[in-house]
Amino acid sequence: MKRIAIFASGAGTNAARIIEHFTDHPTVQVALVVCNKQKAGVLAIAAAHHIDTLLIEREQFLNGDGYVPLLQEKKIDWIILAGFLWKIPGSLLRHYKGHIINIHPALLPDFGGKGMYGIHVHEAVLAANVNESGITIHYVDEEYDHGATIFQARCPVLANDTADILATRVHALEHQHYSRVIEELVCR
Repeated sequence: MKRIAIFASGAGTNAARIIEHFTDHPTVQVALVVCNKQKAGVLAIAAAHHIDTLLIEREQFLNGDGYVPLLQEKKIDWIILAGFLWKIPGSLLRHYKGHIINIHPALLPDFGGKGMYGIHVHEAVLAANVNESGITIHYVDEEYDHGATIFQARCPVLANDTADILATRVHALEHQHYSRVIEELVCR
């Protein structure tokens, strides 16, 4: 059984889709939800599915052991970022090399980097006046939104789009593809 930890900071819509996808899966289990915000919606989602949670503290995560010993104790094989807003520290990157993936709400390498998350990404896409956006699923490395691309899906940017309308279209792609791509990677 491959055990994954979902790292999330917010409402948890992608985390919920991933959890649902792997419920009763024969070879993959969502074993832990890791969060950096005490009131994040993802914690309630984890509780509703009887999944252990870990509320992490910034200093220990970024400058301490990165919670690697606890993740090892829980026998975590993969880390899946689903709206997690902190940069992943070197301790985790070294221990889980090639086993940490993220989803970004744009077509990388454009519209990525520090500060490019959520609605800010969609506003930047609209400001650039491009004709398409989408999602990028990628490995995580030392830089924001920089690791090797695993998968991209595209959607049009329409003339009357607002950032919220574009975000809805991009979220649909996230929900359609992220769990499937995770499954393909973890089950290799």
